[in-house]
Amino acid sequence: MSGWRVLVVMAVCVLGAGRAWGDAPVAYSTEARHDITQLPAAPIVPNGVADLRAIQSRVEAVVKEALPATVAILLDDGQGSGVIVSRDGYVLTAGHVSGKPGQPVTIVLANGKELRGKALGANNNIDSGMVKIIDKPPTKSGFPFVPLGSAKELKAGQWVVALGHPGGYRADRPPVVRLGRVLLATHQLMGTDCPLINGDSGGPVFDLDGRLIGINSRIGATTTTNIHVPIDTFEETWDRLAKGEEWGGATGFLARHGFGGDGESIPADGAALGIRGNDVEGGGPGTIVTRVKSGTAAEKAGLHVGDIVLAIDGRKINGVDALVDKVNEHSPGDVVTLTVLRGGKSLELKATLGAAK
Repeated sequence: MSGWRVLVVMAVCVLGAGRAWGDAPVAYSTEARHDITQLPAAPIVPNGVADLRAIQSRVEAVVKEALPATVAILLDDGQGSGVIVSRDGYVLTAGHVSGKPGQPVTIVLANGKELRGKALGANNNIDSGMVKIIDKPPTKSGFPFVPLGSAKELKAGQWVVALGHPGGYRADRPPVVRLGRVLLATHQLMGTDCPLINGDSGGPVFDLDGRLIGINSRIGATTTTNIHVPIDTFEETWDRLAKGEEWGGATGFLARHGFGGDGESIPADGAALGIRGNDVEGGGPGTIVTRVKSGTAAEKAGLHVGDIVLAIDGRKINGVDALVDKVNEHSPGDVVTLTVLRGGKSLELKATLGAAK
């Protein structure tokens, strides 16, 4: 890693095993190219210097593979991060980073080389996006790219590495590296304590076998409580993304989840609960909590990121829109009973609604 200045910060993210992507029309790989898996195992809880060195050796090997494929994505109205996943230049990122399908983007490689690209599809329900590099690759072997993994069997505490361009792309700094562990994982989202800020959105998350397992998506109430899109959801929607489709409602992810600043709670005309959320995959009951805003009714009631709000005052909820509607029926100061699913167990929490801002 000669010549690279790497920031390594303790944090928390998500892991998984490698697998093929079916019939996806790209030349991807599921194997780490420097046989990272042959290095000493990295224990979840290190016990002594040998364990710390094992974690360090894995991180160094992962970063060596990940840095060349981690990119900045520049648009006229913003920027973010991404990661190349095929020899022919397909880039995965966050949906709110990739922009309107078909619009031109600039891809900046880790060595500072700028390339022309085009925005492809975006799934605004979960914030996944895709970009394609238009310019020719720098070598006959194609673009540098990373092997793909899975987030299906993640366990809390597993070590991961997250990369991106915090604060935006800087020519004097390569992609910044952060080390962390898993907080939670569902089919639609991964929660970690990797310290992320604006500009990191769209950047990759790797397990310590060097496989891509997620994409940075949303900053939580603090810089160490964040949400990532599991890589498996890209597999499930690959064809639609590659064709340039955009879906997820007329208002899309930005409006429904308050992007563009510090972030508002799920919108309400008068009362506010103080969370952000996602619909449950497949239209199932409830709303998945992806952020609990500090000082709000949700925090005081004891809601956690990853909880699924099933009902308010016994009235069932099916998705974010239904939750907004039911909150809007109340006034600031009203006390409501939230039925919440947490870790497979049903809980009832009392929340005194605040005022929408």
